Amino acid sequence: MEANPRSTGCLPAAFLTPGSSSFLDFLGRHAPEVLPGGRVLPQGQGVIEAPHGTTIVALTFPGGVVLAGDRRATMGNMIAQRDIEKVFPADEYSAIGIAGTAGLAVEMVRLFQLELEHFEKVEGAVLSLEGKANRLTTMIRSNLGMAMQGLAVVPLFAGWDFNRGKGRIFSYDVTGGRSEELGFTAVGSGSIFARGSLKKLFREDLTEEEAVTVAVQALYDAADDDSATGGPDMARRIFPILTVITDEGYRRLSESEAMEIARSVIDRRHENPDGPRAAVL
Repeated sequence: MEANPRSTGCLPAAFLTPGSSSFLDFLGRHAPEVLPGGRVLPQGQGVIEAPHGTTIVALTFPGGVVLAGDRRATMGNMIAQRDIEKVFPADEYSAIGIAGTAGLAVEMVRLFQLELEHFEKVEGAVLSLEGKANRLTTMIRSNLGMAMQGLAVVPLFAGWDFNRGKGRIFSYDVTGGRSEELGFTAVGSGSIFARGSLKKLFREDLTEEEAVTVAVQALYDAADDDSATGGPDMARRIFPILTVITDEGYRRLSESEAMEIARSVIDRRHENPDGPRAAVL
């Protein structure tokens, strides 16, 4: 960006020109090379090996929504990291969980956080939950070129909708296609196993504590059948990231709270390794 010679300050003219309330639009016009989708990858053969985040689960309960993730990142058949962070607050009343290429996913989360903060400062208002979900769609779609080269990012977005008075969940595909999930869902390599567990345990009348426990049970089942998903590690004190979003805002459970829930799940699994049973009828 070139400096404005008529300006008395040090900021370039681009920063002083009225424009869109979208931070992404601003970067796209004035510095597209810093956006993930604006970079040109070197020519290469085959899929690029990079650390990947795996399983994220979400489920609603009366009064809010739970978003949780395991802590393992893999690179091929290797464990790249045992304690990666995969669930982040998007703003005060929403959160985002990441699956896919870990480095790009974390960068996308940071940009999404800036996008929401920038809109709020420029417009003096907070985006609706639907609006936030739409902004995330645009960000994922801009990463399509990277996704086609194996560097895909597949987030899970959840938050409290003040207009509807309930928690809501949105899932995405690599092209930016958005779907609202009713009740529960999961993404990532262990999602098929986690979703089966959620289907077995989910009820419309779960309490907050029960919903968090169901999330841990689903992650445990995913880790039981998917080598890329990490289960609770009592020896290293590595536990799933557990977050709750209600009309009071985003809250991440402390390590001691996560440990207590994980310990109770593991203790019950000693008696029943396959987990709790759902009623036949």
